[in-house]
Amino acid sequence: MTDRPDHRPNTDGLPKTQPLKPSQVRQNVNAKRMLRRLVQGENPPTAPMSIVDRLAGSPYANPIIHVGGVDASARKTIDFALHMAESMFRYGAGALEVETSIIAVTAALGLKNIEVDITNQSVQINYAPKDQTPLTLLRVVRSWTNNYAGLAQVHQLVTDIVAGGVGRAEAVRRLDDIIRSSKPFPRWMVTMAYGVFSAVFVGVLGGGLGASALAFVSNMLVNLVARQLGKWRTPDFFVTAACSFLVTFIALMLHWAGADIPPSIVVAGGILLLLPTGRLVSSVQDAINGFPVTAAGRFLSTILTFGAIVAGIAVAVVVGDLIGSVAIDVTQTFPEAYPLWGQAILIAIGVIAIGITEQTLLKLLLPTAAVGLVGYFVLWGASNLGFGDRLSPAISAVIIGLLARMVALRLGAPQLVVAVPAALILLPGLKIFRSMYVLTVQEADVLLGSGGMLNAGAIVLGVAAGIVLGDNLARPLTKGLASNERRRVRRR
Repeated sequence: MTDRPDHRPNTDGLPKTQPLKPSQVRQNVNAKRMLRRLVQGENPPTAPMSIVDRLAGSPYANPIIHVGGVDASARKTIDFALHMAESMFRYGAGALEVETSIIAVTAALGLKNIEVDITNQSVQINYAPKDQTPLTLLRVVRSWTNNYAGLAQVHQLVTDIVAGGVGRAEAVRRLDDIIRSSKPFPRWMVTMAYGVFSAVFVGVLGGGLGASALAFVSNMLVNLVARQLGKWRTPDFFVTAACSFLVTFIALMLHWAGADIPPSIVVAGGILLLLPTGRLVSSVQDAINGFPVTAAGRFLSTILTFGAIVAGIAVAVVVGDLIGSVAIDVTQTFPEAYPLWGQAILIAIGVIAIGITEQTLLKLLLPTAAVGLVGYFVLWGASNLGFGDRLSPAISAVIIGLLARMVALRLGAPQLVVAVPAALILLPGLKIFRSMYVLTVQEADVLLGSGGMLNAGAIVLGVAAGIVLGDNLARPLTKGLASNERRRVRRR
């Protein structure tokens, strides 16, 4: 039997494969690792995000966490966190600020494995440590008040806790002191501030001394009426409607009596403080930051407030028309009553007056006025450059939001406390009144009035979104402010 021929190809003429050197092996391994990182990433795409990661970008990032010996008193820590969250909501804080404050405080006091759920009127904390019985507590917010000073003090308290300088017992005591402490300004000063703001805003719109005087008196009266209705437990919707009716009716009647005062300007200055600016900014912020339920609830509340203002104006206009008041030319424009430097002074006074009505801290009044002045000059410049009535306020709101975060964090307060009073001058009170008058009286121009209301709504939403955008743009610029505050706390 003969051998079978070998059918394998002859490789004697091919070059021999050389063994890889150790350096080449390392290069191949590094290349494969780099390619894997580019394609897959370092973390599994389905890995859950740690709840402490929610603090990224907030003033409470990287808190000092105390470990050991705190789980036995977890109930007390959660009670404190819920009490703090309720106070922040009552004072006007947004959902993201409340959530980051809860996470920062519970983490700093040693609690892990918590989850936070926030809606428009409630805060829920679930604490579920491994191999232990979970604990879930809920707190409902049933009232609101103007107290930016209290909100700033709670913000400072959270900063101190995160910095490691305040324990739970002292934190509870300080929170109780904040809640029980009086507001910075007495009621008579708040009433005067309502009148002062309306008077100076009417002057900025082009009204003379007579129009400013009428706005001053009527808005002081409106504030007193609102306070009395609040004592009678009247729902906010009817309080707002009554106030907008009163300021509109007074202006129409004086115009009917022959006073040479343009009622549209007086009404515009009167309803501006009735607009739910802080609530709208918080709702837009909640929607952008991923709190749809809270945003929807606040949007509904905001729409109801706008509806109350419109209803009050409409009833006043109809009643005035029935008793024979003179028709108003809502297309009338007004020349500037003061030069630019005079308007700047009025704006600064107006922003300070808004701060007093919102019960902000005394040390924040002048910085807030400065931010408002910058925003007004930006509005003036954008308007002269031709950006239009809708885009110019939004551009100004972005600058106000950016500066407000920088100023507020430097002074130990949340951004909202500075941004809302500074941005109130951007809202279109005159456009709202003109559109409502056309819709109510001049029925042939329904489309014109509806278009005006939509335009005013677009301006209001643009201002709110601009404040939120400015806040986010300022975050990279304010990372060092929180750490500076913590260093100051540690040195005490």
